[in-house]
Amino acid sequence: MTIEYDKLFIGGSWTTPSSSNTITVVSASTEEVIGSVAEAQEADVDAAVDAARTAFDDPNGWATWEPAQRADVMERFATELESRAQDITQRVSAQNGMPISISLAIEGAFPVNLLRYYAGVARTLSADEARTGLLGGAITVRREPIGVVGAIVPWNFPQSLAAFKYAPALAAGCTLVIKPSPETCLDTGLLADAAVAAGIPNGVINIVPGGREVGAYLVSHPRVDKISFTGSTAAGRSIAETCGRLLRPVTLELGGKSAAIVLDDADLDLATIGEKLFQATLLNQGQTCFLGTRVLAPASRYDEVVQTFAALAGSLKIGDALDPTTQIGPMASDRQRDRVEGYIAKGKAEGAKVIVGGGRPSSQDKGWFVEPTIFADVDNNHTIAQEEIFGPVLSLIKYNDDDDAVRIANDSDFGLGGSVWTQDPERGFGVARRVQTGTIGINSYMPDPSSPFGGVKASGLGRELGPEAVQYYQSVKTIYT
Repeated sequence: MTIEYDKLFIGGSWTTPSSSNTITVVSASTEEVIGSVAEAQEADVDAAVDAARTAFDDPNGWATWEPAQRADVMERFATELESRAQDITQRVSAQNGMPISISLAIEGAFPVNLLRYYAGVARTLSADEARTGLLGGAITVRREPIGVVGAIVPWNFPQSLAAFKYAPALAAGCTLVIKPSPETCLDTGLLADAAVAAGIPNGVINIVPGGREVGAYLVSHPRVDKISFTGSTAAGRSIAETCGRLLRPVTLELGGKSAAIVLDDADLDLATIGEKLFQATLLNQGQTCFLGTRVLAPASRYDEVVQTFAALAGSLKIGDALDPTTQIGPMASDRQRDRVEGYIAKGKAEGAKVIVGGGRPSSQDKGWFVEPTIFADVDNNHTIAQEEIFGPVLSLIKYNDDDDAVRIANDSDFGLGGSVWTQDPERGFGVARRVQTGTIGINSYMPDPSSPFGGVKASGLGRELGPEAVQYYQSVKTIYT
């Protein structure tokens, strides 16, 4: 049975779209059609922005509520999402191939936790801060919600990355137009239902599924006040150009090519570190922006590191995303599989050596699968070491000492995540401080809701998560008295 949505969620209700165009959704594991969703057009984006604008400008509306009132509704929203978590995760995994065990932990639980976290943050917010001016007068610094937010969400973690945006925006008092990716839009119907059940006021959340053209139209819309985007660096640059021309605030969480630095004293026992190493390098079959896909290994233990990652990759169970024992599912689309296979071919052509994987698993006759692939003898100048592949492909690069490891780690256009593996936490912290990146972990890596997340260089602008994220959805006004 397929799931069909022939209406769009705009203004707090399911409304008839401006056209009969639909998005056909296909299972990444089976290549079968699993549903369809009405595709938004420019007129639908206009309607969604108008609804968000009306809700924001309402003199008694969401933006004017006391933060504690908004927090109460956000907590109900979290509860409603939690009650739908099983269905949400089933839909996400069916669409993009995320193993259901990962989907339950991230797509099911993370948005719930984020809403509850930001409800708590909202309760601490104070609009006004009193200061005494240097010239002797009294000053009030006022923080106000920035307005209507256009939130553009990718296909790899559609629910949690949407929550990265709407949770702090709701806490600040903003209204939103959310554009999910066409690859993962079946799950947004459940998000809309949860918003209605929670009592989110009409127009505060609107959802317009569509492709790049719809996203571009939303970015340039004259009645939008702020854009928050997660996706590729190329798309982020285009969005930044538009927002720069319009002088429109923008948060960009973009690509990564992070380094996992294995120090010469690291524990390489997979029984001890295997799960954390998997999370930091191959989570969601590599379709995760912050992963350490460049593994930097000391020359003195290089062969041992190669063997460790070969054993890790070779041990992972490949299968249908909805099988709870699956660790590696398919790529999200045939286009994404083609992209990954193109990089594997390029790695071979440039002289890197495939140790494990490199092809399609013989055990799967359907679905867009790629074997976990480990390259050894990779130079940091190789294409597979410099460009984001977004698949289960790791490049193992040799270094001489800690200074050399830091140099190689920083020799990248990106700076989003990373990790340091060592039995000496103080030494690991010292290395981590020197890596040019927005986030980094020691002996593990996973973003925490309580702390800022984002990148430097080509990995983006601004920060999400942590209490700091709320300020990106506020404008600051100074009142002199």
